[in-house]
Amino acid sequence: MSNAVLIETGPWAGWKTWPSDAFETSSGPFYYRKFDDGRVLCRFIAEPRHMNGGGFMHGGCMLTFADYCAFAFAQDVLEGNAVTVNLSGDFLGPASVGDLMEATGEVTRAGGRLIYVRGLITAAGRPCLSFTSVITRVKTRTTS
Repeated sequence: MSNAVLIETGPWAGWKTWPSDAFETSSGPFYYRKFDDGRVLCRFIAEPRHMNGGGFMHGGCMLTFADYCAFAFAQDVLEGNAVTVNLSGDFLGPASVGDLMEATGEVTRAGGRLIYVRGLITAAGRPCLSFTSVITRVKTRTTS
């Protein structure tokens, strides 16, 4: 995912995002940072528009963030275009407006076409979603 953009000013300076994904940009926006040791940290701030009718973060928002994070964690092994073929999550706790949402995770296996990822999302340091994802590399079709 080489089309990531580095944010140069404001509160997210030094973080990257993928503005080419309209759904994630309007859902988040979400951000990631890769450290020298290879770790990737993803973040966003919970806003009122992310909440459900009960006043807590909507599960769909958490899963959208999890999907974003899976690709951030797997970026070094993607080798081009890829899509999610499975995303599974266990909701562990709520998130509220103003919470700093963070995710850490890792690639557990990267084979021929499939990449397996796991991660944990926290809200203000409290676990709120553990997830696993399977991503498949997509070959670009050529027309003849």
